[in-house]
Amino acid sequence: MKNPPTARAKKSNSTEALENDLPGGERAYRYIRQALANQQLMPGDRLREVELAKMIGLSRTPIREALARLESEGLVVHDATLGIMVAELDYSMVTELYFMREVLEGTAARLAAQHASSVEISLLEDMCEQYANSVGDDAQLASSNRQFHEMLYNCSHNRYLIKILKTLHDTLTLLGNTTLTDPKRVKDTIKEHEAVVASIRKHDPEAAEKALRAHIYASQKMRIRRLISNQ
Repeated sequence: MKNPPTARAKKSNSTEALENDLPGGERAYRYIRQALANQQLMPGDRLREVELAKMIGLSRTPIREALARLESEGLVVHDATLGIMVAELDYSMVTELYFMREVLEGTAARLAAQHASSVEISLLEDMCEQYANSVGDDAQLASSNRQFHEMLYNCSHNRYLIKILKTLHDTLTLLGNTTLTDPKRVKDTIKEHEAVVASIRKHDPEAAEKALRAHIYASQKMRIRRLISNQ
């Protein structure tokens, strides 16, 4: 297990103060989730209550609450021999995850074409440009990509869909490194994002959904290719 406190040390004092006002279980939950997002905790890492309690500065009870919540979300699993571990996704789980992404994000794109405001569409276009300008910086590319998809979710104007998609997106952290480290995939993603936004700008729900599904499909192919090559 890497050293999660590194990320915490970078937080501002005001952020620290706000988090300290949260219940212990919520603080522990957010801390571990952030460590997963930053890949400071990796699939297969053991999560020991005593170590986490010391790192976060809490008793074991809120740590236990946070781990139970994360287990219910599929982000951690309980192994009879090793205890609580960060979940690892196998081939079947990856294909199921991408199937749901294609369906749900396709629906989000369709709804965005129907409901997104001109301001929201303009922001999506700005994010496409930001992504293109991030080429060469893998960390910034991943961040720009995440922001684009989260903005797309918000443009659907469906709170229930947004909630499900955010949970699904969190599970992507278990896949490890992004597929956007491949130069060709980066270039293709620029075109795919632009195609999605162009369809939303035209208020064409069918085209928007089709473009988004094609984007997720291409990403899935790259992910599975990597998964097979690493076996």
